[in-house]
Amino acid sequence: MDFCIRLASLEDIPKLTTLIPDSARALQAGYYSSEQIEGALGKVFGVDSQLIQDQTYFVAENNHQIVGCGGWSKRKTLYGGDSGKNNPEDSLLNPDSDSAKIRAFFVHPAWARRRIGSQIMRVCELAAERAGFKEVEMIATLAGEPFYTKFDYQVIERFEISLPNSQFLPVVRMFKSFGRRP
Repeated sequence: MDFCIRLASLEDIPKLTTLIPDSARALQAGYYSSEQIEGALGKVFGVDSQLIQDQTYFVAENNHQIVGCGGWSKRKTLYGGDSGKNNPEDSLLNPDSDSAKIRAFFVHPAWARRRIGSQIMRVCELAAERAGFKEVEMIATLAGEPFYTKFDYQVIERFEISLPNSQFLPVVRMFKSFGRRP
């Protein structure tokens, strides 16, 4: 591999705030209009610093450049960046009764399809499972749905997120149970 995966730190936020819009604009373009993508930036596609503080967010790095990111959460929020949060208190989930959340996966367009997302996904699922969670869920973009399907996530709901610019973003709620691993 020509990248390494590590925990994100608060010092990474400036690089992430550049990577996320670049990723969304390029890799979501075949699925959403430019108006939908621009409306989703910040509210839906953005840095959630709580994930970094919880040490559940990871970056893929090559020569000190962040080329991908993604995480999991032990909190109730399903999606969105800091600027899109309505409730400042994001309570913790109970691993015995709640699903962990897969959150905020983005890859730099020049690094797409190099297994960065796959490597981060494996790290996230393993960490969530080690934290005692038996299942995980996410809100996936239409572009992300085929990727997550490869990891055995099942579609449980399709809906639209209302965006600040009067657009709507179609998304997919997906679910996976860890079950017993051989």
